[in-house]
Amino acid sequence: MNDAASAHRSTEARDRPARLRVGVVGAGRVGPALAAALGLAGHRPVAASGVSDASRRRAEALLPGVPLVTPDEVLARADLVLLTVPDDALPALVAGLAETGAIRPGQLLAHCSGRYGAGVLDPALRAGGLPLALHPAMTFTGTQVDVQRLAGCSFGVTAPTELRLAAEALVIEMGGEPEWIEEDARPLYHAALALGANHLVTLVAQALELLRTAGVAAPDRMLGPLLGAALDNALRSGDAALTGPVARGDAGTVAAHVAELRARAPHALSGYLAMARTTADRALDHGLLKPELAEALLGVLADGAERPGGTGDGGERGGER
Repeated sequence: MNDAASAHRSTEARDRPARLRVGVVGAGRVGPALAAALGLAGHRPVAASGVSDASRRRAEALLPGVPLVTPDEVLARADLVLLTVPDDALPALVAGLAETGAIRPGQLLAHCSGRYGAGVLDPALRAGGLPLALHPAMTFTGTQVDVQRLAGCSFGVTAPTELRLAAEALVIEMGGEPEWIEEDARPLYHAALALGANHLVTLVAQALELLRTAGVAAPDRMLGPLLGAALDNALRSGDAALTGPVARGDAGTVAAHVAELRARAPHALSGYLAMARTTADRALDHGLLKPELAEALLGVLADGAERPGGTGDGGERGGER
């Protein structure tokens, strides 16, 4: 672990939570990694629950020796419970645990959903639990590398005011950087992350696919340096980093792209048109795209959207969270 990561985990004693027994409900890609990171900070993972074979394998790999039990038994054994289930399953899980009396007064319950703040844990709060929302802004693989990636990772933190220091201290102990998110801002916060990360994967995968279709033997090697530079420039300069035919107003080049995508990759056309229109709007707003060139460009994009093949036929397959 580097010096910076070590410093993150070296919090003042008065702000550091007591050593806790940690349980995981929902041993997907996130929960075992967070529990393992807490274990490195001196807490003790004691139980996990998982339904699928993949979940059980992840728990066994990241939390060796930790028993796999039912969710109720996880709560019975743990002082801090990580609720790492899909977003849509979280409200029902919390309500069920509260209704069955599984939640103990003073027990910390932390979910890792980006969408929800602490409010989704209100049934637990009424049962005497202490609600925390700790969302790591990171993509997870379900392997040991996730624990290493937590060093310096930002966490969206939401909790009652009296629990804020404890929530932030837990994040720091996992190697992360706490970022306070107000309860009513959680959906917008999560939408921003999904737009930037989840949609990026779709864009990159589609670009790889198109390059293979074009005959490029190593599309990953071609895209790596280009995308790395584009990401770095965007993070440093925002819209000022926009380049390419849309930002330049090269309507003829964009028309050629549209025609080729319609003929050879119609499933990619609707996404191209949507991103090109958004890029054009932002380039115009920031003075990068000259107004006298924008009219022809926007006409090409509008024409592409109106023709067959530009209305979103085809699509990407989803995956497990």
